Amino acid sequence: MIKNRSELIFLYDIVDNNPNGDPLDSNKPRIDEETGINIVTEVRLKRTIRDYLNEYKGKEIFVREIRDKDDKVQDGKSRAKDFGENKEEVTNNVLEQCIDVRLFGATIPLDKASITFTGPVQFNLGRSLHKVELKRMKGTGAFASGAGKDNKTFREEYILPYSLIGFYGIINEHAAEKTNLTNEDIDLLLEGIWYGTKNLISRSKIGQLPRLLIKINYKEDSYHIGGMLNKIKLDLKVEDEAIRSTNDYFINLSDFIEAINKNNDKIENIEYMADENINFSCEGEIIDFENGFTNIKFKKLNL
Repeated sequence: MIKNRSELIFLYDIVDNNPNGDPLDSNKPRIDEETGINIVTEVRLKRTIRDYLNEYKGKEIFVREIRDKDDKVQDGKSRAKDFGENKEEVTNNVLEQCIDVRLFGATIPLDKASITFTGPVQFNLGRSLHKVELKRMKGTGAFASGAGKDNKTFREEYILPYSLIGFYGIINEHAAEKTNLTNEDIDLLLEGIWYGTKNLISRSKIGQLPRLLIKINYKEDSYHIGGMLNKIKLDLKVEDEAIRSTNDYFINLSDFIEAINKNNDKIENIEYMADENINFSCEGEIIDFENGFTNIKFKKLNL
């Protein structure tokens, strides 16, 4: 049983690729035109987690693409019928079998009604911690532009030379009661975030690496600090758009450490996983992740 609330912070980066293309805009990486910040939808992160849990851990996933013998994609009502013939049966079976519904919730359409579960785990939009540079790449295809033609087809794509992306999330203990979320589910969630990102080896996602995962566990019911991702900054060695690797910045934890120390009496512990190539700083000094905190218990995640 999930007793109290947790906050999640996840940082990962991508090199010379596209973390989340916009199909309505030539599949370009999503960028906030006002700020130059790269945006990744929470749907992309949830899909990464779902795919990992299904493919690598053998877990049943409700929200996934299933095709019939005629190669038609299954709709929501047909998917619901995979779990029963009436509302009660579908509810019990979906919650028992589908880890993604226990984690993220779902709206399950039935013939005359629907079932709605509010997800205990919610993420905001992912945003890069710096401005990014958009590059357009041109090339030629392998095939001719048409039958009997000598010329090959041309292609173009848009990439980011580098983007360090941060997601912020909450695990809501009250919603967890409604979906029967377990601590084992949360362990698999964290594994899916880290290794799902690392193992997302498609043409547009190769080069993604998880860099930092933090889970702040609270003692008090219905309490969390809030907005903890905004308290993590970058100390840059180069201009934003010139960042090309983790060597070009330090992750500044000054505001993060201050907020944690002010609330240490309400925090049970902090679980974390940090890539060895990430460098941290606080008040201008290079530190290890656990430096600077007061009376905080740490636990390295065993993923």
